[in-house]
Amino acid sequence: MEKTRLDKWLWSVRFYKSRTLASEACKNGKISCKSIPLKAAHFVFVGDLLTIRKNGFQFLIEVRKIIDKRVGAALAVACYENKTSEEELNKYAAWFTGKAQAEKREKGTGRPTKRERREIDDFKTIVFDDFDND
Repeated sequence: MEKTRLDKWLWSVRFYKSRTLASEACKNGKISCKSIPLKAAHFVFVGDLLTIRKNGFQFLIEVRKIIDKRVGAALAVACYENKTSEEELNKYAAWFTGKAQAEKREKGTGRPTKRERREIDDFKTIVFDDFDND
């Protein structure tokens, strides 16, 4: 029977950019199956229904194929079926719309200094952490 670690599978199908981020999500209780939080070392099998909480959204994913190597996005989509409700998908689409615009600074201010950049990064972290805890 095919199986692989949960953190490895989540990274392989591109839910997280790194395996470390996938492990942290498991450690923080953001990945569950039947309302039971899963650890990173939990084995994933075909047919498992996973609930993934990410950036304030809750996705319901059914495992279709077990892989343990990262693949391209087109191949990764075939490894799971998205069973997320329409309401949640619409919420995600509404949030995502218009987010691709570049950030702008006042004309003539130049690039941010190291101190300003750190303040901007801290602000973004606070905003997104608050959004994620909803």
